[in-house]
Amino acid sequence: MNTEIPVTNSKLRRFIDFFGLKKSVVGVLGMCILIGLGEKMAERFLPIYLVALGGGAYMVGLLNSLDNLLSALYSFPGGWLADRYGTKRSLMIFNLVAIAGYLLVILIPSIWAVMLGSVLFISWTSLSLPATMGLISEVLPKNKRTMGVSVHSLIRRIPMALGPVIGGYLITRYGEVEGVRYAFIAALAMALISMIFQETMIHEPEKKPREKIDASEAQEPLLRPELKKLLIADILVRFCEQIPYPFVVLWCMNINRVSGIEFGVLSTIEMATAVLIYIPVAWLADRGTKKPFVTMTFIFFTIFPLFLLYSKSFWMLSAAFFIRGLKEFGEPTRKALIMDLAPEGRKAAAFGTYYLYRDIVVSIGAFSGAILWEISPRANFIGAFVCGLIGTLWFHIKGTDMIPGKAAENT
Repeated sequence: MNTEIPVTNSKLRRFIDFFGLKKSVVGVLGMCILIGLGEKMAERFLPIYLVALGGGAYMVGLLNSLDNLLSALYSFPGGWLADRYGTKRSLMIFNLVAIAGYLLVILIPSIWAVMLGSVLFISWTSLSLPATMGLISEVLPKNKRTMGVSVHSLIRRIPMALGPVIGGYLITRYGEVEGVRYAFIAALAMALISMIFQETMIHEPEKKPREKIDASEAQEPLLRPELKKLLIADILVRFCEQIPYPFVVLWCMNINRVSGIEFGVLSTIEMATAVLIYIPVAWLADRGTKKPFVTMTFIFFTIFPLFLLYSKSFWMLSAAFFIRGLKEFGEPTRKALIMDLAPEGRKAAAFGTYYLYRDIVVSIGAFSGAILWEISPRANFIGAFVCGLIGTLWFHIKGTDMIPGKAAENT
């Protein structure tokens, strides 16, 4: 089956080849836009929705911890299902599960409906990521993987930029409860449309015959020592991200009194910054070592909560969210590095296992954010900064760029 986009113009063909736009990759990107736009209209405002329904800081922290825990638990089966049954069939299942979650939140406006619905609609992002990364790894050559991951990350940021603005408008127009419910109705519609798009665009790559491998390679663990070093640093940096994550919207809207639309604009500043740096960074990372780019992204993760702590106006918050956008500097490169360090033929499973371990541990840190927030917002942000600092220093000292002897294969 032809996986190329049919074009005759030579300039357009070079453009497609430069960005690694295989037909199935374009199909996945289309799904990311449709489902992501629906998600980000509603999901980003769930802490506000919970507070409006009578929940407190611990309930917000529990939601964020649940998000991370389920992301962990879903990642491994997501990778396993994609490796066993194929990307297309797996994505269809993940989409149907998310739709069930949207329906639950729409039909029952209660705290526990949000919690139970989250168990379902969180599944799309968590289950689909290993499948998507596995597809990119299969259809693109090694020297295009960072570009492929970057284009995927860039496209995902389009709904991340637009969704909160639309969701913020709905909250401003209809209130915190009804506005979020309308956003979930839109998410449901987008998910249904994406199923049609998926059916027509995504095609499974032909499975290459597995090369015969020796016994030592067959017994090689999914997480090699080089990958474990990255995982330790990533866990600490994710503590830095997740400890304040659900409280950022409360810091902005409830404490610094920005409106829903203004918070949407802040999210757009963050995503626009990320989009502008993705492609040039990916182009450079595919032609050299990846570690410096991952180190830089860890630095930006680390300094964001410190900037946020001293941001007390919309313009200062805009600067802080610009810093938050810069944290995406090497994030696609980090994902490409995971694929580089993962065993051939088991990359989706390795990707899922990596996220399983990472997000289970991070879910603990995510709930600790609620405890720190109850002490004070300052304790929350400083605690996050310290975790990020330790993780960044660990990766700078211990992190590995490529498996010894493999670098030549990727040039």
